[in-house]
Amino acid sequence: MKKNKKRESILFKIIAYTVCGILVVLSILPFWIMIVNATRSTFQIQQDALSFIPSKFLWSNVQILLGKTFDPLRGLINSTIISTSSTIFTIYFSALTAYALVAYNWKLRGSFFTFIMAVMMIPAQVSSIGFYQFMYKIGLTNNFLALILPTIATPAAVFFMRQFMLASLPLELVEAARIDGAGEFYTFNKIVLPIMKPAMATQAIFTFVSSWNNLFLPLILLTKSEKYTMPIMVSLLRGDIYKTEYGAVYLGLALTVLPIFIVYFLLSKYIVEGVALGSVKG
Repeated sequence: MKKNKKRESILFKIIAYTVCGILVVLSILPFWIMIVNATRSTFQIQQDALSFIPSKFLWSNVQILLGKTFDPLRGLINSTIISTSSTIFTIYFSALTAYALVAYNWKLRGSFFTFIMAVMMIPAQVSSIGFYQFMYKIGLTNNFLALILPTIATPAAVFFMRQFMLASLPLELVEAARIDGAGEFYTFNKIVLPIMKPAMATQAIFTFVSSWNNLFLPLILLTKSEKYTMPIMVSLLRGDIYKTEYGAVYLGLALTVLPIFIVYFLLSKYIVEGVALGSVKG
């Protein structure tokens, strides 16, 4: 019996590791192909669509990319300003709103949460025309604030934070802080936010990636070239009707994806800590 159990355990581990290995390869493969294509010429990409071996045309692709009025430094700075600011505003104010829904007992709390859930069902494209007209009337077109300030109200982030608080925030700590004379903002900033680190890190990744990859609203609101974000710049690399330099396009895509990897690796440890914390509590 013991031998059979050991065999079953070994077989299960082999299957689990094999499946995980396949999933890892499938996850990394598209990014590797993108990096490889960034080192290949347009002719190679068109003739041999799939290759796993880097080529020798990286520098020529860099020259082509820079020759197309593509300013990666400016695009990275603009995208970083918008994405970082949006992430900070989203995380802090979503956590603050969720705290109000969890820690306070007020009359319209349930109705307010229902309204937030209803707003989540409305696609952003539906309100884009009215949003652009509003930004135009108050003079915020070609201004990063038009893309940053609306992120203060993010229903999905509020919902996520609220669900995490319900499971992980002991309201006794809040009550004890109030009894000791701590103010509400002091309690929130010093007691609640440290507990919320795993949820904040998870939501920060989602928010940063969503803001960084956003093309629709920036393309509508930003018309000056010095205000362009990385997705807008990459979308303009299609070339003329005769030829598109695909190697340069893949290089632009690789530069766009790089900051997302950096943010994920910086915040991933907090996600792991949150999963481990939840398993210990369970």
